[in-house]
Amino acid sequence: MAHIVVLGAGLGGMPAAYELRAALDRKHQVTVVNETDYFQFVPSVPWLAVGWRTREAITLPAAPYLKKRGIGFIAGRVGKIDPPGSRLIIEDGREVAYDYLLIATGLRCAYEDVPGLGPDQGHTQWIGTVDEAEPAYADFRKLLANPGPVVIGAVQFASCFGPAYEYAAILDTALRRHRVRDRVPITFVTSEPYLGHLGIAGVGDSKGMMEHEFRNRHIKWIVNARVSKIEPGKLFAEELDAKGQLAQQHEIAFAHAMMVPAFKGVAAVAAVEGLVNPRGLVIVDEHQRSTNYPNIYAAGACIAIPPVEVTPVPTGAPKTGYMIESMVSAVVSNIHAELSGRPAEAKATWNAFCIADFGDTGAVFIAQPQMPPRNVTWFAQGRWAHWAKIAFEKYFLYKMRRGGTEPIFEKWALHMIGLARLKPTAPADTGKK
Repeated sequence: MAHIVVLGAGLGGMPAAYELRAALDRKHQVTVVNETDYFQFVPSVPWLAVGWRTREAITLPAAPYLKKRGIGFIAGRVGKIDPPGSRLIIEDGREVAYDYLLIATGLRCAYEDVPGLGPDQGHTQWIGTVDEAEPAYADFRKLLANPGPVVIGAVQFASCFGPAYEYAAILDTALRRHRVRDRVPITFVTSEPYLGHLGIAGVGDSKGMMEHEFRNRHIKWIVNARVSKIEPGKLFAEELDAKGQLAQQHEIAFAHAMMVPAFKGVAAVAAVEGLVNPRGLVIVDEHQRSTNYPNIYAAGACIAIPPVEVTPVPTGAPKTGYMIESMVSAVVSNIHAELSGRPAEAKATWNAFCIADFGDTGAVFIAQPQMPPRNVTWFAQGRWAHWAKIAFEKYFLYKMRRGGTEPIFEKWALHMIGLARLKPTAPADTGKK
């Protein structure tokens, strides 16, 4: 009997646990270890930050739903990973031995990279989790009571630009509904070389489309921006030219600010020698397996992938939900293969598929593969994308309650836009019938 431990219960960890349980013989044990006792649907967090969702609407208690599927659950922060001993040590002293470990922890916000960044010791909001979106919502309420300028964007080394674009448009929509948009100038400050770069060198005409969207919404923007410091009510940024030389310095006042930080690996993961790169992100081979510890796999935002291209201000590449799902499927297939005496051969399909909500409209993009040059590039906008994002939220939460393992909505969405033939290559046999 083998014990497979999934570290993390997010967009990668919960589906991974369900897939492992469905694929593996019941003699093998599957356990999820997570810092909190709940699953949160992170793509809906921007809605929470303007009061369009509640915590209860986008979270689920993890243990009951996992238990229904025969999956163990431990709530607690891991203080140490011991690869030679194949064990996790929880901060309260509990130890969890494993035969295989799947790291799906997500990331740590590197607020220390920019003085004054972040909601705790700094002066900006972040909407990465429900715990962070609730204070952001409180700050939004203050903005409604005392309207003033807003700054939204992403600092250098950021790799997840979607929340910044979504929040800028959602906030614009929310302010218009409250009849105060005319008193709230919005400036978008990003490390990207142009709007719509998204950390993946753009998708189709994403540059033109996002510029058009921002013009329609009266959102000003500064690109190639390196944020030097943030003080109460002021953000300082250096705008670079295409050669990386200083072009202009900016001092931008704000009453409300939300900046995407750079990310690093969580402490317990980053501390493991030989597992991670200098920023604490897990180094994996083409089969999602650690290059130094063969019984450790990783999937999701915690893995290290190189930037798509060199940009004047450093940017990272995102890991979208579709890519994460593909990584999870590859890991499950490979663990099943190894337990069956076969080599790990499955590989993830590095494609990007993202639905972004803009409050009253939205956008969908597909990049196959994520890294250019690409076989397929597709970017479209419309009110239908706003409703698609809502439908995806309902579907995914239903899937987490039900213990579903099939990407039904993703396949449906690809079919609806005429790309059904581009289904990811099937991984090696997972044992599902």
